Amino acid sequence: MSAHFLLTSRARTLSLRDVFSLGEKCAYELFKELRWPETNGEPVCPRCQFTEAYSITTRRKFKCKACHHQFSVTSSSILASRKMSFTDLLAAVVMLINGAKGVSSLQLARDLNCQHKTAFVLAHKLRQAMASESAGAELSGEVDVDGCYVGGHIRKANLKKNRRDRRLARNQTGKRRVVVAARERGGRILTTVVRHEADGIEFVADVVREGSTLFADEASHWDALHVLFRTYRINHTEAYSFDGVHTNFVESFFARVRNMVRGQHHHVSPQHLHWYASHAAWMEDHRRVDNGALVRQALELALAHPVSREWKGYWQKCRI
Repeated sequence: MSAHFLLTSRARTLSLRDVFSLGEKCAYELFKELRWPETNGEPVCPRCQFTEAYSITTRRKFKCKACHHQFSVTSSSILASRKMSFTDLLAAVVMLINGAKGVSSLQLARDLNCQHKTAFVLAHKLRQAMASESAGAELSGEVDVDGCYVGGHIRKANLKKNRRDRRLARNQTGKRRVVVAARERGGRILTTVVRHEADGIEFVADVVREGSTLFADEASHWDALHVLFRTYRINHTEAYSFDGVHTNFVESFFARVRNMVRGQHHHVSPQHLHWYASHAAWMEDHRRVDNGALVRQALELALAHPVSREWKGYWQKCRI
């Protein structure tokens, strides 16, 4: 019996030892190559798109010959205003990719010897760049749909007389969210985060093409899908799979989300949960790709992504 792809040497084509042995110059050349692939790493002005520029070698910057705008390899990208060396940035991407269940900001900060907030913001910038790959994507064919409740844990009271039914809405903290995922069988995963699973109906209608076949569980709010798509349901109280009808593919993705939250991050704020879900979906979609190719792909997305609206301004005071 052949070994799983992730257990073979083909899945390991880049390591941290390789990154730090490259040196700053080689890491910088790699960033140039990925930022401007159409010109083989030659700078292109982000303001006027002119392809000729003077090189300011003392600061690793360029000056456009047309509009005289000074820019760097990360200017106008989600990594703009960075302070980290290119070697450290490349190492951070490798750590994030190599983490099968993600990497916590605390671990990233310790490995890079930077502030926790620096690692936190950098990781979220990379997650936002990864999520941009599926922007505007649609699913078709056979699609599994389900929801996963995350967060909102309520600790039991010490004394029995003080305990309340934690299942009731009035006893909830309001921090619990639902990751609703639609997974194309043999294809990609698209996610959203809502307060209630029923709120995911609109998301499913937007991302799944007309004429597709949906598979969902017996939760009553999924009844609305029958009007929009050909839908099959599985009653989990009777079976997890019956005659080809199941939601096992999307459930396996939720296992990755739960392992990521419990095993690495321990706590995820509701306002950031969608970035973690997108990160888990991106890793699941590319689970059969070697880590070296994934690092290049993640860097290409980051360098092509515009300046983040969520992680700029005050956050740019971090030394990223």
